[in-house]
Amino acid sequence: MAKQRKKSRPKEKESNFQERVIQIRRVSKVVKGGKKLSFRAIVVVGNEKGQVGVGVGKAGDVIGAVRKGVADGKKQLIEVSLTQSNSITHPANGTAGGAKVMMRPAAPGTGVIAGGAVRTVLELAGVKNILAKQLGSNNPLNNARAAVNALEALRSFSEVAKERGVPIENLYAK
Repeated sequence: MAKQRKKSRPKEKESNFQERVIQIRRVSKVVKGGKKLSFRAIVVVGNEKGQVGVGVGKAGDVIGAVRKGVADGKKQLIEVSLTQSNSITHPANGTAGGAKVMMRPAAPGTGVIAGGAVRTVLELAGVKNILAKQLGSNNPLNNARAAVNALEALRSFSEVAKERGVPIENLYAK
């Protein structure tokens, strides 16, 4: 009998996802014995190729909270349709709580013109040329979720052509 080798299967698929922590907060819960401290981490996960997600994790230590946030972010992944110049296809607005985010496509070479959590979400989504503005709240979690909401609302040229029942070439005809 030949000796069988155990196949080593990878614990996790070779992921090329990047993680960026937006905010870490120390939060407390009042219990019978006093206050119980824990940490909340807001994490953005993306592969810079059109996939991005925002996750929140809570744990007794910072590292555990970040790990949980990354796992949550990977569950919340969305697909973003980008143009050849790594911009978005059309203007989009997104909301989450009191936060509103406005996004507009930009010409090649413009860069990512956005602030705070929205900038992080766009960079990890792989967007290279865009104009974005946070309106209303300056809460990082709601702004990140509003950015994801706006990116989710985007439609690609092929989707629009399919909906209208015309070839993509006819979309540009005037």
